[in-house]
Amino acid sequence: MAPAVALPVLLALVALVALVAPGLGAAPGCDHPAHRWCRSRDAAVACQVESSCPSLPRPAAAPVELSLYYESLCPACREFLVLKLFPTWLLLPEEMLNITLVPYGNAQERNVSGKLDFQCQHGPEECLGNMMEACLMHEAKNFSTYFPVIFCLESGSSVTKNLEACLQIYAPEVDSGRISACVQGDTGVALMHHNAQLTEALDPPHQYVPWITINGKHTDELQAQAEASLLALVCHLYQGEKPEACGGTKAPRIPPGCRR
Repeated sequence: MAPAVALPVLLALVALVALVAPGLGAAPGCDHPAHRWCRSRDAAVACQVESSCPSLPRPAAAPVELSLYYESLCPACREFLVLKLFPTWLLLPEEMLNITLVPYGNAQERNVSGKLDFQCQHGPEECLGNMMEACLMHEAKNFSTYFPVIFCLESGSSVTKNLEACLQIYAPEVDSGRISACVQGDTGVALMHHNAQLTEALDPPHQYVPWITINGKHTDELQAQAEASLLALVCHLYQGEKPEACGGTKAPRIPPGCRR
């Protein structure tokens, strides 16, 4: 058996041949000199030498886009966020899953004497919780900063009374005073109006919460798969290199959502 030839030596030999006899051994359509075959993916593909170029950067894959339309006090929403969405986000690389949170759900927006007013399925406290989380997202801005705080709120005994404690644990750099000012002022109302518009623009229109869209689409099948095993669904849809976490098993399905 012939001894193995180191890749740099092999490429050097190929380059020498190419310089002496241009085009010799090159794939049809390959107009790159041999010493540049492994410098870019385009060149490697054109010259059909991808398998011989281990140092090529992997092509970037688009993240799976997940949007969650929910209510802060809906039991099924809280269960999905706490037991499915947050653990999946923790397990997967940042570039694999992009999450958008829209707290509003089955709320109703009314114009009362020129001012916007909101009525929520689970009462005024839910409206407050929705607005607190919207203001938290607005003030913290970075998803990796505010999502653990929302997880803390939704998994605790009170969504509306534990903000200070959750901030101290997960995001001490975020000023709770700014969140309170947002909730009590025009910014909070504007954020809720925006969430109302996003929710009302859903196609098909939402029928319950949690309402999940994947890559901008909602189907009964995608909803059921996300509720049954979100990790498995994201791993299946992601087109890039799969991490070790994608070898996990399916989780049981959660209870039905909060209907209108």
